[in-house]
Amino acid sequence: MADVLRPLRTGAPVVTLLTEGTYPHSHGGVSVWCDQLVSGMPDIDFRIIAVTGTGREPLAWELPTHVSPPVCVPLWGPDPAGSPPVGRRLRRLMSNYETFLTALLDPAAEPGFGPALYELARAARDGHLAPALRTDRAVRILVDVWTRPDLPVFAARPTVHDALTATELLEHALRPLVAPAPAGGVAHAVSGGLAVLPALVGAELHGVPLLLTEHGVYLRERYLGYRTGPYRWPVKALLLGFFRLLAEETYRRAALVTPGNRYNRLWEERGGADPALIRTVYNGVDPAAFPPAGPEPGTPTLSWAGRVDPIKDLETLIRAFALVREELPDARLRLFGGTPRGGEAYRERCEALAAELGHGDAVTFEGRVDDIRDAYAAGNVVMLSSISEGFPFTLIEAMSCGRATVSTDVGGVREAVGDCGLVVPPREPAAMAAAALELLRDGPRRAVMGEGARRRVIEQFTLRQTVDTFRSIYHELALESGGFAAADERRTAGVTA
Repeated sequence: MADVLRPLRTGAPVVTLLTEGTYPHSHGGVSVWCDQLVSGMPDIDFRIIAVTGTGREPLAWELPTHVSPPVCVPLWGPDPAGSPPVGRRLRRLMSNYETFLTALLDPAAEPGFGPALYELARAARDGHLAPALRTDRAVRILVDVWTRPDLPVFAARPTVHDALTATELLEHALRPLVAPAPAGGVAHAVSGGLAVLPALVGAELHGVPLLLTEHGVYLRERYLGYRTGPYRWPVKALLLGFFRLLAEETYRRAALVTPGNRYNRLWEERGGADPALIRTVYNGVDPAAFPPAGPEPGTPTLSWAGRVDPIKDLETLIRAFALVREELPDARLRLFGGTPRGGEAYRERCEALAAELGHGDAVTFEGRVDDIRDAYAAGNVVMLSSISEGFPFTLIEAMSCGRATVSTDVGGVREAVGDCGLVVPPREPAAMAAAALELLRDGPRRAVMGEGARRRVIEQFTLRQTVDTFRSIYHELALESGGFAAADERRTAGVTA
């Protein structure tokens, strides 16, 4: 993969942002956060390694001049070029792959995960890994490993079809290893998981400090997703083993972990992050950009904003709204946000549910809105129904707009809301409906709650605080690692192939 990144400015810290499915190719909370970060730091040179779907995704954001064009790593694009090694190099690669697989399935072998991963990274950089994993030999190695009678997965009777499926999924998951690893500055992964792979290689080969910011808990979201995934248990066990050990390796190698809330911190500590290297940094918004929303709609209306995705659990929200409408027949539910490619079936399922419950006429999917403030102004109460969140932007944006909120008790929601909104358990439509009715029926309480929410944002969650904190962290890590770009380091201080 060629180095397409522009020269560096003398004396400017170099930060490589590592993203997965977000900035700069899509909209949404994490992408907003990235844009705010880079736009607020014109004194920093930013580079981007973006893990994408197909590699054909257009840019969704206009990049500032101090941000280099992204290096894209498509997980599901064309097969990477190259060929399997031969002879002794092939035997060495397959031996490391066997060690890697065994670590995913055998607790006693887990210490071998990191060393095997970095050997696989070496093969990926040479163009050998993906072609080798597409061979029958790779499948046979997996069959031999997970049919060992002493491993728990043996009881699930894994099949050759399972091995083919799992090998294909692993090959795609490891594709970020072909990306150019950061060779200087600071590597800032804005999620856990696959986006971290180039940063881990940069830390291993060049000692580049890894900064990890998890907005949601990547590992927890993989557990949630694979629970209902279309795979047999042997496949799930292998992939979840990979994501768990990848998370642990990331926490172990991170120079600093900056969760957006205390909930994430607990997961990170449990995953092996050093508590002394964890600093909570809350997301922030510009209160001037999200002023009070103004008059409420005359018809009782619940509004929601976000991407249409199962993790947002719109089905629970729709079921809750059906209960609200039994008490307030004029009520409306307005849903604002785009549907990611591949998510069309979920949106159709939600639309069908609203119709099945008899409320299709009152539930509207309105797509992306040009000004997100209009989504918050559209409701008397703003809803958040997610089953997993970090420190959600939509919530603090709605609070800055002075709207009362009802949110599920996930991630950093309670830290964001305080006593300026109602919080209910996730996946409980009756509790969500009761909270929404409580606020819809009490205009004065909504007004007091909305005013308090805006004050809370101004006092605790401003964008300036967030940007200033990360600027300080970048300088701190860059100084410790010698990661400032000097005139005689321009060829090596950034990302190199």
